[in-house]
Amino acid sequence: MTPPAHEPRRSSHSPTGVARPEDAARTLERVETRGIRFINLEFTDVVGMAKSVMIPASQLHDTLMRGHWFDGSAIEGLARVAETDMYLRPDLSTFAEIPWSAANSTGEGRIARLICDVLMPTGERFGGDSRAVLIEAAREAEAHGYRYEVSPELEFFLLQEGDTRVGRPLAHDSGGYFDLSTDLAADVRREIVAALNEMGISIESSHHEVAAGQHEIDFTVADALKVADGVVTARYAVKTIAQRHGLKATFMPKPFFGVNGNGMHTHQRLTRLADGTNAFADLADPGYGLSNVGRRFIAGQLAHARGMCAILAPLVNSYKRLVPGFEAPVMISWGRVNREALIRAPRFEPDSPESLLVELRAPDPSCNPYLAFAAMLRAGMDGVNRDLPLAQPVEEGLYTLDESLRLRRGIALLPSSLSEALAELQRDETMIAALGEQIAAWFIEAKADEWEVYRQQVHQWEVDRYLPNF
Repeated sequence: MTPPAHEPRRSSHSPTGVARPEDAARTLERVETRGIRFINLEFTDVVGMAKSVMIPASQLHDTLMRGHWFDGSAIEGLARVAETDMYLRPDLSTFAEIPWSAANSTGEGRIARLICDVLMPTGERFGGDSRAVLIEAAREAEAHGYRYEVSPELEFFLLQEGDTRVGRPLAHDSGGYFDLSTDLAADVRREIVAALNEMGISIESSHHEVAAGQHEIDFTVADALKVADGVVTARYAVKTIAQRHGLKATFMPKPFFGVNGNGMHTHQRLTRLADGTNAFADLADPGYGLSNVGRRFIAGQLAHARGMCAILAPLVNSYKRLVPGFEAPVMISWGRVNREALIRAPRFEPDSPESLLVELRAPDPSCNPYLAFAAMLRAGMDGVNRDLPLAQPVEEGLYTLDESLRLRRGIALLPSSLSEALAELQRDETMIAALGEQIAAWFIEAKADEWEVYRQQVHQWEVDRYLPNF
């Protein structure tokens, strides 16, 4: 797409523009060929909410040359008043058409999206950009010879709007774990997967989850930054497509009492840049097939489990999910078949060592995936760099252990509330460094405010429990 004739073509790039003119030219040509009329410039705030500025396609050339200015103070938690001048620089590898916005009878035309980095006017990355936090963590891992790859399991409920504020699962959705169902929700899930694949987000599988109305989509293992971009996109895609069918989608970690909550179990591996092999796998290990790097990586995540919990499970409601009895972790341990463990190292085929992935089960889908994956990577790499020893695996039922035996075996507990998790985060220097000083301060302040508001509320349970008797 060429600039309008009355505008001079600017050949020089500002510090906030796209560095490679040939990449910009290919994107502009693609926009013109596909008849795209609008571009969403997307970015993510500190708590992981997707934000967007829409521009006409005619403005894309100028945006690629100089970046797109916006007022950072308009986004809570993104910039102080003194730092309002920000620029969005599109990452052209994230270009994708939005399938549900294809040309329609209103003549609005096609819409595409570009995920952007947030920059200062000088072209430096803004310290409050959560995407930059993951980019920097990945670069440090690459300096040690590794690429960090992940595969999250994104869980959510599809609800009918009911008489309650939360809504209820579809009346005819009584499916359970991996059940084959033919109801509306199954059709919606297939449409979601098709839309994500069309946007270049590779989904390995999808299925019904344990609770009525609960579903899961599993990402194909890939570079952590690409997957984090995909998770942010998937959250708004799921909500938008569900809404088009008269449903409400929620990623709330624990929307219903007494049933399983929504998790985002994340499978991970380090791939050696030198030869593309899985750094976690060692076929000579008779027990779990784990290499020394894999064991140290797990040890690092266990060591920082309490410190990174607020990042992986960032809501007051997250800690209603992290309770015994619903396949969510409570104790800091690892194993193979134990679904109560915080970290699992599942079996893999001996002739396929690249399939060995280490599963961390604490994250939930309300997290900021850029911060979560950065924290997970930094914690694991701290174990590798410091050669931390790995504790013995725990394969028996953790909830059957009495307190004295648990303590003798050195099995600690995850925080039981957001307040406790924030206190642990503030004590963990590695996790504070992983976030960066600016984001750490904003994140802790925002979440402390959230806890304080919650703490002061009078909840219906209290009224029902105490009002008749006191």
